[in-house]
Amino acid sequence: MSQRVPLWPASADAPFIDRHIGPRSRDIDAMLQTLGLDSLDALIDATIPAEILDRDGPRQSARRIGEALTEAEALTKLREMAQQNIVMRSMIGQGYYDTLMPAVIQRNIFENPAWYTAYTPYQPEISQGRLEALITFQTLVKDLTGLDIANASLLDEATACAEAMTLSHRVARVKGNVFFVDSDTHPQIIAVLQTHAAPLGWQIIVGRPEDAASRDDIFGILLSYPGSSGAVRDDRDLIARLRDRDVIITMTTDPLALLLLKPPGEMGADIAVGSMQRYGVPMGFGGPHAAFMAVRESFKRHMPGRLIGVSRDSAGRPAYRLALQTREQHIRREKATSNICTAQVLLAVIAAMYAVYHGPEGLRAIAQRVHRLASILAAGLRKLGVPPVSDDFFDTITVSVGDDADAILKRAEVGGINLRDAGGGKIGLSCDEVTSSEDIKILWRAFAPDADVEALAAEITVPQTCFPSVLQREGALLTHPVFHQYRSETEMMRYLRRLADRDLALDRTMIPLGSCTMKLNAATEMMPVSWPGFAAIHPYAPAHQVKGYHTLFAYLEQALCRVTGYDAVSLQPNSGAQGEYAGLLAIRAYHRARGESQRDICLIPASAHGTNPASAHLAGMRVVVVACDAQGNVDLDDLKAKLAIHKNAVAAMMITYPSTHGVFEDHIVALCHLVHAEGGQIYLDGANMNAQLGLAYPGLFGADVSHLNLHKTFCIPHGGGGQAWARSASKRILHLTCPVGLKKAARTPCRRPCMAQRPFCRYQLPIS
Repeated sequence: MSQRVPLWPASADAPFIDRHIGPRSRDIDAMLQTLGLDSLDALIDATIPAEILDRDGPRQSARRIGEALTEAEALTKLREMAQQNIVMRSMIGQGYYDTLMPAVIQRNIFENPAWYTAYTPYQPEISQGRLEALITFQTLVKDLTGLDIANASLLDEATACAEAMTLSHRVARVKGNVFFVDSDTHPQIIAVLQTHAAPLGWQIIVGRPEDAASRDDIFGILLSYPGSSGAVRDDRDLIARLRDRDVIITMTTDPLALLLLKPPGEMGADIAVGSMQRYGVPMGFGGPHAAFMAVRESFKRHMPGRLIGVSRDSAGRPAYRLALQTREQHIRREKATSNICTAQVLLAVIAAMYAVYHGPEGLRAIAQRVHRLASILAAGLRKLGVPPVSDDFFDTITVSVGDDADAILKRAEVGGINLRDAGGGKIGLSCDEVTSSEDIKILWRAFAPDADVEALAAEITVPQTCFPSVLQREGALLTHPVFHQYRSETEMMRYLRRLADRDLALDRTMIPLGSCTMKLNAATEMMPVSWPGFAAIHPYAPAHQVKGYHTLFAYLEQALCRVTGYDAVSLQPNSGAQGEYAGLLAIRAYHRARGESQRDICLIPASAHGTNPASAHLAGMRVVVVACDAQGNVDLDDLKAKLAIHKNAVAAMMITYPSTHGVFEDHIVALCHLVHAEGGQIYLDGANMNAQLGLAYPGLFGADVSHLNLHKTFCIPHGGGGQAWARSASKRILHLTCPVGLKKAARTPCRRPCMAQRPFCRYQLPIS
């Protein structure tokens, strides 16, 4: 009797899980034998408390998030989403620009697992390649800004401005609570500054920089150089007057413009920040991108993030290390002025190698071309009766066209170009590395459809620079040999290979430190990141051009809700620390909306990661430490005592689950109920969510808010710094929910060997 063959045969492609889950049956059997267990179910029973364990979780995954796909099927779906996005030439600006990533960098860094699977370089001996690349980044930023010292990158430009504000407050002699912000600053930066200032009781004044000179209550000022409108101002006199009053001066600036403009350090600035996105990193619908910060020497110990330095090894050879990783949230904890504990290493490396490949001459040539195209564009618009608002600019001009704005924007879009609607009848136009002469002509036609653009182009003459000559950069730039040695692709390829060979990443072996957080990023997962349909999209592109991204976000939000038990998701936070901060702000707003603004205490276990108390402090909360027992678990008796003392002042308790030392604490549900009974909320740090996925649901067993570190749980690239590449898959997740209590059930005693046999931080109670 012949066997019946299905009419529609299944795909011959192996399931994703078979390719990417390392342990095979024999490996699992050996592990279970070592543990004295007879099955994986028994291992789960011995590890996860019964009252939170959901045995149906894995079996219900298809119902919750859809059937599993093979790699080929997943790529097909992603390609369909990418094709729903419309790739336009972007001249929106506002901090994001089209750029050309050299192919040698794309192939050998961006798409190379030797670079994107590396862990945080806490062990310098296995991270020499990345550390050398990062010190190149620091050298690049230091030279561009003209300041004494630069860090190894921050999360994004807006966050870097907020970090500069908190740094300014800490070091300022003027102890006022007012921070002045140049009104010609990108709107997203102003919004982030306002968000960060409010919980700390600081006031943000947005206005014309010259108005700051008459105030005596400001501790710091942020100047935009160039401004969001594109205007380039000579603020040296203002800076000198403010410095005489001990006001801390921060300039947010464009690293491409600094190839031609006088650097902030020479202008008198104390701090310079900005984004390195246009140094070869795709826009990616908003990032992430490596921000930078440079400061004066006297501020170096207050600078957030990491600093790479050069030492000597035992044989006297140069060796790179984390020279000043103060990680002040671990030292100062609830008194910290920054919760940043990571860096955008992968993107910083790309930006540094972009500079290495082009060298100072090549970078200047790019900047000069961009500036000249903007000058030609402006000159043509003047002849068409639409002069720029400012005659001094680098790459961006703003024009006022009144009621004609909508029609002009539409004509430009029909021509394949997106412009910035700056409001009030104004339009912004930004030139970049990919702008062409044809783009300029399309724009002239958008403003004057009947104009003879060829004749217009023939009669235009432009000056060498369209900014004050006193602001022209002078002197040598990027003099270190690394910026002069690698001009051919062959030389560059070999250099990148030499750096990679000095590192240990998942392309070679497991990583001895932090390997619990690392998953091999499947090549299938990485491929779409390079597709123009995802990479070449401006974050402020019109909504009708990004339907594919909206489809992707909607699926991701729904899927994450269903696998965590929460009700809503935000894809906005750009790191675990920023996820903590956003979540605590949500809790703060929740209490205020209920008329309970007096709730400002955040309970935090003594074993918590240092970012927890730092985030709570920055969110305007008072930190109260809850003791841990000899095994490192939260001491419920001490928790009850702290709740009794503080009663109606408790806003939240932050917990990590499984705990920092890797244990599923048995009393998690009881802990949640105790805090809820006193009106507080539970913030569950999702750093270890990978241990719960498919087995327990924080939103169901009592947590109210979480962040998810996607590089830990969902195989997104770590890249040596904790962040990922594409906005759709890199943002940390904020969840909000109304908790549902679970019935208490009998629990199987844990037979897992205790992993906390020694103090794991200086705040733990002594172990007898």
